[in-house]
Amino acid sequence: MFWQRCFQFSLLALVLSTILPSGRGMAQVETETGNRRIDRPSVRTRKYMVVAANPIAAQVGSEILKKGGTAIDAAIAVQLVLGLVEPNASGIGGGGLLVYYDAKNQQIRTYDGRETAPAAAQPNRFLDKDGKPLPFYDAVIGGKSVGVPGTIRMLEMAHKGHGKLPWRDLFQPAIRLSRRGFPIEPRLHLLLTKEQYLSRQEPARSYFYQPDGTAKPVGAILVNRPYARVLRKIAILGANGFYKGEIAEAIASTVQKAKLSGDLTTKDLASYRAIERSPVCGVYRVYKVCGMGPPSSGGLTVLQILGMLERFPINTLKPESTAAVHLFAEAGRLAYADRGVYMADADFVPVPVNELIDPEYLQSRAQLIDPKRAMKEAQPGQIPVKNSFLWGKDDALEFPSTTHIAIVDRYGNAVSMTTSIEDNFGSRLMVRGFLLNNQLTDFSFSPTTPDGKPIANRVEAKKRPRSSMSPTLVFNRNGKLVLVVGSAGGSRIINYVAKALVAVLDWKLDSQQAISLPNFGNRNGATELEAQTNITGLKTNLEGLGHLVEVVEQASGSHAILVTDEGLIGGVDPRRDGAARGD
Repeated sequence: MFWQRCFQFSLLALVLSTILPSGRGMAQVETETGNRRIDRPSVRTRKYMVVAANPIAAQVGSEILKKGGTAIDAAIAVQLVLGLVEPNASGIGGGGLLVYYDAKNQQIRTYDGRETAPAAAQPNRFLDKDGKPLPFYDAVIGGKSVGVPGTIRMLEMAHKGHGKLPWRDLFQPAIRLSRRGFPIEPRLHLLLTKEQYLSRQEPARSYFYQPDGTAKPVGAILVNRPYARVLRKIAILGANGFYKGEIAEAIASTVQKAKLSGDLTTKDLASYRAIERSPVCGVYRVYKVCGMGPPSSGGLTVLQILGMLERFPINTLKPESTAAVHLFAEAGRLAYADRGVYMADADFVPVPVNELIDPEYLQSRAQLIDPKRAMKEAQPGQIPVKNSFLWGKDDALEFPSTTHIAIVDRYGNAVSMTTSIEDNFGSRLMVRGFLLNNQLTDFSFSPTTPDGKPIANRVEAKKRPRSSMSPTLVFNRNGKLVLVVGSAGGSRIINYVAKALVAVLDWKLDSQQAISLPNFGNRNGATELEAQTNITGLKTNLEGLGHLVEVVEQASGSHAILVTDEGLIGGVDPRRDGAARGD
């Protein structure tokens, strides 16, 4: 046992030594949630860069770029590795949203790989026999929460349009790593230790846990041959190898036979389509900011926050000042109020996209902000769109899992991609080496409000649940790409991304400084300050302005790349285990 443990830690050290830069002092402390606070130096490269939530995945992406691959090529390889080494956050059993900049044609393309509800789904899906919403984890665990995965179809669509290296080649790093094994990192071990449900589910129990039910230790080698076989089939057959045939049958069977059974079928899988959608763009001061439109609420809500803040001199305020946090929180409060009513899958409800980010509308919303006093719960604005007045506020919950990838290649192309299986470890159902999502719990559990108003984000057959994922690209007044950014973190993603944008565009911080800045914001409730950071010192002052303040852990998982005339600057979230790699 002693020599086995020595071998495990030697292998861990060997793997990390090949992918982590040397000669950089990093002071770190372990918080009670396991999130590391690290004084990270800015990582700078000349031509290309990958920022991802795991060093192994970031290095794999960098190698793809070194071989001449595009940002899309690298994104595919990185995601397949993340699904293996960071299985709690994302994977081929989930979905994602991808924003791509095509440098040659100077085009912004956005790809929707969000999960869909099965054809048999009904609006009362998450109500109990008395018509009350189920407790969150009663709905999550099992098959009822599983939506049709979208990641593989989305990646295939993007590759056909923008890939350069062969599809099959992009799967090889993850296949090799699955067969040879990889060491459990501290964050994954901690999440497994705190997890209450996964250890009760086979085959996940045998894969992640020891016979006595305790999580496998840090440095233990996980070998996932079933995942390797699945990837090999998709590499050869394309996305159809996942959505049709034996893998699709295994997914459907697992969902239908789960303790809380679902109704996803092989027909649902075979009929799934990724969608290219129009980007949502707005102007913030002298910058053009672009993100995903519905079913994401991220792009619109981020632009709303920025559009309101533009009416105030926040660029003259200190980043960690009471005045700056107050204005940011109040703008967030108003934007989240609109998000809770108007934003959902635009293929099912008329989302007033243009009206929500109209400058005059945002001016009227900004006038509700008092620089010297916090408002109470904000009400949604009045949008003059047919049927919009009918919608009621939803009760959807989004918990902080997910992962974000930022990439710039040697050709000037860029990817901002956020992917997820929703809650940590998703539905806890494992199929052939990968976990299935619980994304359907991103729908409102209640289909109507108590007074009978229909909720835009209610469950409907083949509908995509609203998301907070906010992959974002920023361009200067000359149309030059200047920033690639996005984040993990559930419904707080919007605030994390908006904070990073204000930090870079207004406060002129570099991408690493912006990501490392303490998190703060408001989701139309309490103003939240990140625990164990300097920002908590503002609690008394903010309460004096009328804020209800909560100090909470915020494991954001934000990643960014700042594009400068001298090269690229990576922003890696010190709260997780991410890394930036490049030439």
